[in-house]
Amino acid sequence: MLPEFVNTPFTDFSKDDNRKAMTEALARVEAQLGRTYPLVIGGREVMTEDKITSLNPSQFDQVVGTFAKGGREHAEQAVVVADETFKMWSRIPAEDRARYLLKAAAIMKRRRYDLAAWMVFEVGKSWPEADGDVAEAIDFLEFYGREMMRYAAPQPVTPYPGEENELYYMPLGVGVVIPPWNFPLAITVGMTSAAIVTGNTVILKPASTAPAIAYQFVEIMKEAGLPAGVLNFVPGSGGQMGDTLVGHPRTRFIAFTGSKEVGLHIHELAAKTQEGQIWIKRTILEMGGKDFIVVDSSADLEAAADGIVASAFGFQGQKCSACSRAILVDDIYDAVLEKVVERARKITVGPTKDQAHWMGPVVDKAAFENILKYIEIGTGEGKLALGGEKGPAQGYFIMPTIIQDVPENARIAQEEIFGPVLAVIRARDFEHAVAIANGTEFGLTGGLYSGDRSHLEYGRRELFCGNLYFNRKCTGALVGVQPFGGFNMSGTDSKAGGRDYLGLFLQAKSVTERF
Repeated sequence: MLPEFVNTPFTDFSKDDNRKAMTEALARVEAQLGRTYPLVIGGREVMTEDKITSLNPSQFDQVVGTFAKGGREHAEQAVVVADETFKMWSRIPAEDRARYLLKAAAIMKRRRYDLAAWMVFEVGKSWPEADGDVAEAIDFLEFYGREMMRYAAPQPVTPYPGEENELYYMPLGVGVVIPPWNFPLAITVGMTSAAIVTGNTVILKPASTAPAIAYQFVEIMKEAGLPAGVLNFVPGSGGQMGDTLVGHPRTRFIAFTGSKEVGLHIHELAAKTQEGQIWIKRTILEMGGKDFIVVDSSADLEAAADGIVASAFGFQGQKCSACSRAILVDDIYDAVLEKVVERARKITVGPTKDQAHWMGPVVDKAAFENILKYIEIGTGEGKLALGGEKGPAQGYFIMPTIIQDVPENARIAQEEIFGPVLAVIRARDFEHAVAIANGTEFGLTGGLYSGDRSHLEYGRRELFCGNLYFNRKCTGALVGVQPFGGFNMSGTDSKAGGRDYLGLFLQAKSVTERF
């Protein structure tokens, strides 16, 4: 009998043994950088002439890996293989499928430091951020494995005289999983393992800025014994590989995490019925946000400042849950702003291979240039309180940036920047602060710092977002504890890591026999 699910504890890097283990892992992984990796279709390794090069954003001249770049013909091959494999995999008992996830979780636990090290090099995560990513990936495997056993158990239906009635869940078919680069292990593992454990086959198109980490996961699933063809690895461009997979008539569903623009494109393309298609495709979309933390005059201002800085600048603000708007009521505005600036000024910025650096680079040149453009826009809309400049020259470093006195409808208060840029907005009173918080097209995460019970209850009812936190930071949802997903242009509110999530990859069948 399996023990109950428990979240994986985070690593305490203040302990000498843990620091030593991470340092050794960084050395092991760095020795592996620069290798060339294939597509994996039906267990067969495929090399291509076109390549994708993954670079260390902390150090331009360091190649993390070179990857075969698939095209339309490889997308077609992957769908054919996954479609054929589905006939076998969908009939494997659910308990057996779950055990593949549990085995993979055990392998990940043993390689925890190495997996974190890959993220330090490929996407510039700090040691704690990388460790948290691995912990979440392990949690997804452990949680979804147990959840599949629950879904496979007899489902409750109302008894009816003279009949036997049952309801059970069936897999959908071939799924396309398109994960982001910012949680390159956790979200990749979460979406992929949910699709696999429910009996579907998967074509994984990793983010072009983080294919090395996705490849480590593919290798772990192979080591866990997953049959060839259940998980296929096909890096490629969105325009060729992505659109071909999404639009293919044999594709049954698409699980995506990324930008609003790409998510809406996928949703639109998936909605078009192709010749030979006999189903309505499902889209499971998580598309980002413009997240807030509201602070009222009854709040613990020290705790609020801590939460704002951690939420705004953790992993360089490159989380869809990151606090990009601090909404402060008028009478505590100046005091909280001062505390936030004071804390952000102490943030260390540099290559995250060095544990001393709390903040690393943004992911690539395109992000770097886009964030700097938004800083220029923001300084015209508000007043620069801190930062605004580039960091160390060898990588894509941007210093923590705070722009105060930002109008609630300014571009930097409405558009997702996805970088270390915080807009500070003044509210007349608490009700106005709530209105500002709700005043975007997004609705993913938010926070409220308050010691007033009436304000907490008002916020509970009126603040419109999928994940709302009181008196704590607005990042760091835990699997099983805070199911994650948002409203409006933040996506389909899929609630990843929750008890409803696997149902998105299943269809229910009711069977009645009359005696």
